[in-house]
Amino acid sequence: MINGITREALAWASKAVHAEAQIVSAKQLKGGVSSLVHELRVRAGESERSVVLRLFHDGEWLRNEPDLARHEAESLRMAARSAGVPVPEVIAFDESGADCGMPAVLMSRLEGETVLEPPDFDRWIDGMAKALAALHAVEAGDFPWKHFRYGNASRLDTSAWSRVPVEWQTAAGIVLAPPPPVEPRFIHRDYHPTNILWSGGEVSGIVDWVNGCIGPAGIDVGHCRVNLAELYGVRAAGLFLDAYCRHAGETFTYDPYWDLVSLIDMAYWEPEVYGGWTDLGFTGLDKTTVIARLDAYLLHVLDQYRKRRS
Repeated sequence: MINGITREALAWASKAVHAEAQIVSAKQLKGGVSSLVHELRVRAGESERSVVLRLFHDGEWLRNEPDLARHEAESLRMAARSAGVPVPEVIAFDESGADCGMPAVLMSRLEGETVLEPPDFDRWIDGMAKALAALHAVEAGDFPWKHFRYGNASRLDTSAWSRVPVEWQTAAGIVLAPPPPVEPRFIHRDYHPTNILWSGGEVSGIVDWVNGCIGPAGIDVGHCRVNLAELYGVRAAGLFLDAYCRHAGETFTYDPYWDLVSLIDMAYWEPEVYGGWTDLGFTGLDKTTVIARLDAYLLHVLDQYRKRRS
């Protein structure tokens, strides 16, 4: 075993790269909390390359979605159709875990790193928005995975932590109504700063594709916005929306409904500081701050919703 990876998983990965490949090193990557992700350095003859091995070890997640490995592999192949949005290349996947001991996806390693404290904030926001707009230009086609909501708004109860629980109930009532009509798009479904890589001040890749599906573009926009609101406040969420609308142009019509869906998905369980942020060295956040920012962002989105329907 090397860094927590079993010999059978290492043997499968090396063979998938090349029949005579050998694993030189293995390093666990930070930022993910729902699966085990390692960078493997592989040597075949005189050449070496880095690949990424993702192992799905969460038993509850696998019981609910036993096709996780195939899902991510197919999402990566779908996303590769987008011009100008680098994504990892699928090398192999083990859907059942028969070869690795647990379901796995082996993919290429993209250049770049996650950036949570950018030197040029506005350029950083614009780069994320531009990449997302390019992704949404991919034709939805007949991709089999469809968007579903994580939280049941009819059971939402924020009274234990929020200062504005009545407003959360207002939001729940809104999203329980039929959604506005949209043109389905291929969406990442977990688009936020931790899943975006940067190199030389430009987006160099989008990772973590296990939730890719067909759904409203507003879900990707809303999910990124609520993450930005938690990390930096309401202003950052507004900057992202403005930048996305500018890059998407007439292909996107903003509706706060999808922001409210994304908010409830985030607040269905009591908020906390996301471990992926702290693993990557982001400091200065605590639970109290995250909750205050979620409440403030909720009030902002509800205000936008009311203005647009008045």
